[in-house]
Amino acid sequence: MRTRKETISLLCGVDEAGRGPLAGSVFAAAVILDPERPVEGLNDSKLLPEEVREELALLIKDRARCWAIASASVEEIERMNILRASLYAMRRAILALSCRPMEVCVDGLHKPPIRIKCRPVVKADRTVPEVSAASILAKTARDAEMREMDTRFPGYGFANHKGYSTPEHMLALKALGPCAIHRRSFEPVRLLLQVDLPF
Repeated sequence: MRTRKETISLLCGVDEAGRGPLAGSVFAAAVILDPERPVEGLNDSKLLPEEVREELALLIKDRARCWAIASASVEEIERMNILRASLYAMRRAILALSCRPMEVCVDGLHKPPIRIKCRPVVKADRTVPEVSAASILAKTARDAEMREMDTRFPGYGFANHKGYSTPEHMLALKALGPCAIHRRSFEPVRLLLQVDLPF
């Protein structure tokens, strides 16, 4: 009986979503596509309309050889910093795959801490289909969580801006103060928490 994950030669694409926002977890996805069941229309998730991303996410989950989504919490972001937390979310996604890839391609400049051969490629989410697919899964998963956070923490508009520093978000943040999912180490939130000393 096989006790180890099957190792396959196909490439695993990895990307994250949510490094820039002032609130919420950072998400990452890992995807190994099935060449016999291609998904048309893959691209950087930021370049796709929301409804197209959602449709593609369903196709990716149905047709990919394997896929996984993971995250790093706000507490981990604060403890590690956002870059390290993003890389650990990527590592979790890769390790959660049901099959072990021989090579990983990750969008950006940095590699997650894994022992599998890994190459970072700038703008891979626009040029490598596996990374585009990972970008879509990470983005749609994070958006879904931020819609849920909007119901738990009403008034901030998380369902609209997904935690990014939009004018709507900044106005709500100043009016309501930070909530439990705000990243207090990020400058706009940190500045709001500073108290002027009387000297």
